[in-house]
Amino acid sequence: MNVDILGCAVRAPGFPDWSTAKRVLAGDAKYDRDATSESSTRVPLPANEQRRLPATAREALRVGAEALADAAIDDASDIATVFSSCGSDGEITHQICEALARPPALISPTRFHNSVHNAPGGYWSIAFASHSPSTSLCAFEASFAAGLLEAAAQSVTEQRRVLLVSYDLPYPALLSSLWNVPLPFCVALIVAPAASPAHTISVDIAPGLIKSSWPEGVPSELRVNPAAASLPLLGLIANGRPGRVWLPYAGDNAVVVSRS
Repeated sequence: MNVDILGCAVRAPGFPDWSTAKRVLAGDAKYDRDATSESSTRVPLPANEQRRLPATAREALRVGAEALADAAIDDASDIATVFSSCGSDGEITHQICEALARPPALISPTRFHNSVHNAPGGYWSIAFASHSPSTSLCAFEASFAAGLLEAAAQSVTEQRRVLLVSYDLPYPALLSSLWNVPLPFCVALIVAPAASPAHTISVDIAPGLIKSSWPEGVPSELRVNPAAASLPLLGLIANGRPGRVWLPYAGDNAVVVSRS
Protein backbone atom coordinates (compact mmCIF):
# COMPACT_ATOMS: atom_id res chain seq x y z
CA MET A 1 0.00 0.00 0.00
CA ASN A 2 1.32 3.44 -0.91
CA VAL A 3 0.27 6.38 1.24
CA ASP A 4 1.44 9.91 1.96
CA ILE A 5 2.43 11.17 5.40
CA LEU A 6 1.12 14.73 5.54
CA GLY A 7 1.93 15.55 9.15
CA CYS A 8 3.76 14.18 12.19
CA ALA A 9 3.77 14.82 15.92
CA VAL A 10 5.54 13.22 18.87
CA ARG A 11 5.58 13.77 22.62
CA ALA A 12 8.07 11.96 24.88
CA PRO A 13 11.01 12.74 27.17
CA GLY A 14 13.57 14.49 24.94
CA PHE A 15 10.99 14.81 22.16
CA PRO A 16 8.69 17.64 23.30
CA ASP A 17 7.55 18.26 19.71
CA TRP A 18 8.07 17.05 16.15
CA SER A 19 10.47 19.87 15.29
CA THR A 20 12.87 18.77 18.05
CA ALA A 21 12.44 15.07 17.29
CA LYS A 22 13.02 15.64 13.58
CA ARG A 23 16.38 17.32 14.21
CA VAL A 24 17.50 14.56 16.59
CA LEU A 25 16.38 11.70 14.34
CA ALA A 26 17.98 13.33 11.29
CA GLY A 27 21.28 13.61 13.17
CA ASP A 28 21.24 17.41 13.26
CA ALA A 29 20.95 17.68 17.06
CA LYS A 30 21.80 15.61 20.12
CA TYR A 31 19.11 13.98 22.22
CA ASP A 32 18.39 16.00 25.37
CA ARG A 33 16.02 14.36 27.83
CA ASP A 34 15.27 17.76 29.42
CA ALA A 35 14.33 19.48 26.15
CA THR A 36 11.18 21.58 26.37
CA SER A 37 8.77 23.00 23.84
CA GLU A 38 7.09 26.35 23.39
CA SER A 39 4.14 24.65 21.69
CA SER A 40 0.81 25.81 23.10
CA THR A 41 -1.43 23.36 21.24
CA ARG A 42 -4.81 23.07 22.98
CA VAL A 43 -7.58 20.57 22.46
CA PRO A 44 -10.89 22.45 21.98
CA LEU A 45 -13.02 20.52 24.48
CA PRO A 46 -15.90 22.04 26.44
CA ALA A 47 -15.07 22.86 30.07
CA ASN A 48 -17.01 19.90 31.48
CA GLU A 49 -15.16 17.45 29.24
CA GLN A 50 -11.82 19.10 30.02
CA ARG A 51 -12.39 18.35 33.72
CA ARG A 52 -13.21 14.70 33.03
CA LEU A 53 -10.37 14.13 30.59
CA PRO A 54 -7.83 11.61 31.97
CA ALA A 55 -4.10 12.11 31.41
CA THR A 56 -3.78 9.38 28.80
CA ALA A 57 -6.58 10.77 26.63
CA ARG A 58 -5.23 14.31 27.09
CA GLU A 59 -1.81 13.33 25.73
CA ALA A 60 -3.33 11.33 22.87
CA LEU A 61 -5.56 14.21 21.80
CA ARG A 62 -2.78 16.78 22.16
CA VAL A 63 -0.37 14.87 19.93
CA GLY A 64 -3.17 14.32 17.44
CA ALA A 65 -3.92 18.05 17.36
CA GLU A 66 -0.21 18.77 16.83
CA ALA A 67 -0.16 16.43 13.81
CA LEU A 68 -3.10 18.37 12.36
CA ALA A 69 -1.16 21.60 12.86
CA ASP A 70 1.94 20.12 11.20
CA ALA A 71 -0.18 19.17 8.19
CA ALA A 72 -1.81 22.64 8.17
CA ILE A 73 -5.27 21.09 8.56
CA ASP A 74 -7.81 23.46 10.11
CA ASP A 75 -10.93 21.28 9.87
CA ALA A 76 -10.58 17.74 11.21
CA SER A 77 -14.27 16.83 11.06
CA ASP A 78 -13.89 14.68 7.93
CA ILE A 79 -10.71 12.85 9.02
CA ALA A 80 -11.06 9.24 10.17
CA THR A 81 -9.11 8.29 13.29
CA VAL A 82 -7.20 5.25 14.50
CA PHE A 83 -6.19 5.21 18.17
CA SER A 84 -3.68 2.47 19.01
CA SER A 85 -2.49 1.65 22.52
CA CYS A 86 -1.12 -1.40 24.27
CA GLY A 87 -1.93 -0.36 27.82
CA SER A 88 -4.70 2.23 27.44
CA ASP A 89 -5.30 4.10 30.72
CA GLY A 90 -3.42 2.43 33.57
CA GLU A 91 -4.21 5.15 36.11
CA ILE A 92 -7.97 4.74 35.67
CA THR A 93 -7.62 0.95 35.82
CA HIS A 94 -5.63 1.32 39.04
CA GLN A 95 -8.34 3.53 40.58
CA ILE A 96 -11.06 1.04 39.63
CA CYS A 97 -9.07 -1.84 41.14
CA GLU A 98 -8.68 0.15 44.37
CA ALA A 99 -12.40 0.86 44.46
CA LEU A 100 -13.27 -2.81 43.95
CA ALA A 101 -10.86 -3.88 46.72
CA ARG A 102 -12.53 -1.68 49.37
CA PRO A 103 -16.08 -2.21 50.58
CA PRO A 104 -18.45 -0.98 49.45
CA ALA A 105 -17.27 -1.69 45.89
CA LEU A 106 -18.51 1.45 44.18
CA ILE A 107 -17.12 2.64 40.86
CA SER A 108 -17.47 6.20 39.63
CA PRO A 109 -19.40 6.32 36.32
CA THR A 110 -16.85 8.86 35.01
CA ARG A 111 -13.96 6.52 35.82
CA PHE A 112 -15.79 3.63 34.18
CA HIS A 113 -16.39 5.39 30.87
CA ASN A 114 -12.82 6.73 30.89
CA SER A 115 -11.48 3.18 31.35
CA VAL A 116 -12.67 1.84 28.00
CA HIS A 117 -10.16 1.55 25.18
CA ASN A 118 -12.00 3.93 22.86
CA ALA A 119 -12.29 6.81 25.35
CA PRO A 120 -9.72 8.99 23.47
CA GLY A 121 -11.65 8.43 20.24
CA GLY A 122 -14.84 9.59 21.92
CA TYR A 123 -13.23 12.72 23.31
CA TRP A 124 -11.72 13.44 19.88
CA SER A 125 -15.13 13.32 18.22
CA ILE A 126 -16.45 15.83 20.77
CA ALA A 127 -13.44 18.16 20.49
CA PHE A 128 -13.39 18.29 16.69
CA ALA A 129 -17.10 17.79 15.96
CA SER A 130 -16.18 14.67 14.02
CA HIS A 131 -18.70 12.14 12.75
CA SER A 132 -16.01 10.29 10.77
CA PRO A 133 -15.15 6.64 11.48
CA SER A 134 -12.98 5.97 14.53
CA THR A 135 -11.11 2.74 15.31
CA SER A 136 -9.48 1.85 18.63
CA LEU A 137 -7.18 -1.16 18.71
CA CYS A 138 -4.60 -3.00 20.75
CA ALA A 139 -2.01 -5.53 19.57
CA PHE A 140 0.32 -5.68 22.61
CA GLU A 141 3.89 -4.84 21.54
CA ALA A 142 2.80 -4.63 17.88
CA SER A 143 0.20 -1.93 18.61
CA PHE A 144 1.92 0.80 16.59
CA ALA A 145 2.45 -1.43 13.54
CA ALA A 146 -1.15 -2.64 13.72
CA GLY A 147 -2.35 0.95 13.93
CA LEU A 148 -0.25 2.00 10.95
CA LEU A 149 -1.52 -0.94 8.91
CA GLU A 150 -5.13 -0.08 9.78
CA ALA A 151 -4.68 3.62 8.97
CA ALA A 152 -2.98 2.86 5.65
CA ALA A 153 -5.64 0.31 4.67
CA GLN A 154 -8.46 2.76 5.42
CA SER A 155 -6.72 5.54 3.52
CA VAL A 156 -6.18 3.39 0.43
CA THR A 157 -9.54 1.61 0.32
CA GLU A 158 -11.68 4.62 1.22
CA GLN A 159 -9.48 7.29 -0.40
CA ARG A 160 -9.53 9.52 2.64
CA ARG A 161 -7.21 11.09 5.19
CA VAL A 162 -6.72 9.17 8.43
CA LEU A 163 -5.18 10.32 11.69
CA LEU A 164 -3.18 7.62 13.49
CA VAL A 165 -2.44 8.19 17.18
CA SER A 166 -0.35 5.65 19.08
CA TYR A 167 0.25 6.23 22.78
CA ASP A 168 1.28 4.53 26.00
CA LEU A 169 1.97 6.03 29.42
CA PRO A 170 3.59 4.33 32.45
CA TYR A 171 1.35 2.35 34.79
CA PRO A 172 1.20 3.29 38.48
CA ALA A 173 2.35 0.86 41.16
CA LEU A 174 1.27 -1.90 41.74
CA LEU A 175 0.23 -2.45 38.14
CA SER A 176 3.68 -1.38 36.93
CA SER A 177 5.06 -4.63 38.36
CA LEU A 178 2.96 -6.46 35.76
CA TRP A 179 3.64 -4.10 32.83
CA ASN A 180 6.68 -1.92 33.32
CA VAL A 181 6.81 0.93 30.80
CA PRO A 182 9.12 3.49 32.45
CA LEU A 183 8.71 6.39 29.99
CA PRO A 184 5.67 7.84 28.16
CA PHE A 185 5.55 8.04 24.37
CA CYS A 186 2.86 9.43 22.06
CA VAL A 187 3.06 9.73 18.27
CA ALA A 188 0.60 10.86 15.59
CA LEU A 189 0.66 10.68 11.79
CA ILE A 190 -1.69 12.08 9.16
CA VAL A 191 -2.00 9.35 6.52
CA ALA A 192 -3.47 10.15 3.10
CA PRO A 193 -3.85 8.53 -0.34
CA ALA A 194 -0.57 8.68 -2.26
CA ALA A 195 -0.35 11.85 -4.33
CA SER A 196 3.07 13.40 -3.73
CA PRO A 197 6.25 11.29 -4.23
CA ALA A 198 8.07 13.50 -1.71
CA HIS A 199 5.72 12.31 1.06
CA THR A 200 4.94 8.75 -0.09
CA ILE A 201 5.81 5.61 1.86
CA SER A 202 5.01 1.98 1.11
CA VAL A 203 3.44 -0.14 3.86
CA ASP A 204 3.42 -3.94 3.56
CA ILE A 205 3.43 -7.13 5.65
CA ALA A 206 6.40 -9.46 5.30
CA PRO A 207 7.42 -12.73 7.01
CA GLY A 208 10.36 -12.59 9.38
CA LEU A 209 11.66 -9.65 11.34
CA ILE A 210 14.85 -7.72 10.72
CA LYS A 211 15.42 -5.37 13.62
CA SER A 212 15.77 -1.78 12.48
CA SER A 213 18.58 0.19 14.09
CA TRP A 214 17.69 2.21 17.17
CA PRO A 215 18.21 5.99 16.78
CA GLU A 216 21.62 7.04 18.04
CA GLY A 217 21.60 8.70 21.45
CA VAL A 218 17.97 7.90 22.23
CA PRO A 219 17.74 6.08 25.62
CA SER A 220 17.08 2.37 25.48
CA GLU A 221 14.37 2.73 28.16
CA LEU A 222 12.07 4.02 25.43
CA ARG A 223 12.31 0.67 23.64
CA VAL A 224 9.94 -0.85 26.19
CA ASN A 225 7.13 1.52 25.21
CA PRO A 226 5.13 -0.07 22.35
CA ALA A 227 4.37 3.34 20.80
CA ALA A 228 8.12 4.03 20.57
CA ALA A 229 8.38 1.25 17.98
CA SER A 230 7.53 4.13 15.63
CA LEU A 231 10.97 5.72 16.08
CA PRO A 232 12.69 3.95 13.14
CA LEU A 233 9.83 5.10 10.89
CA LEU A 234 10.01 8.63 12.28
CA GLY A 235 13.73 8.59 11.55
CA LEU A 236 13.02 7.55 7.95
CA ILE A 237 10.58 10.46 7.60
CA ALA A 238 12.94 12.91 9.31
CA ASN A 239 16.02 12.26 7.17
CA GLY A 240 14.08 12.50 3.90
CA ARG A 241 16.21 9.84 2.21
CA PRO A 242 15.24 6.50 0.63
CA GLY A 243 15.26 3.60 3.05
CA ARG A 244 13.38 0.76 4.69
CA VAL A 245 12.41 -0.09 8.27
CA TRP A 246 10.89 -3.18 9.87
CA LEU A 247 8.27 -2.74 12.59
CA PRO A 248 7.43 -5.69 14.89
CA TYR A 249 4.04 -7.19 14.08
CA ALA A 250 2.06 -10.31 14.96
CA GLY A 251 3.83 -13.65 15.20
CA ASP A 252 6.98 -13.82 13.09
CA ASN A 253 5.79 -11.11 10.73
CA ALA A 254 6.78 -7.48 10.30
CA VAL A 255 5.22 -4.37 8.87
CA VAL A 256 7.79 -3.14 6.37
CA VAL A 257 7.81 0.56 5.54
CA SER A 258 9.93 1.79 2.66
CA ARG A 259 10.62 5.11 1.01
CA SER A 260 12.07 5.38 -2.48
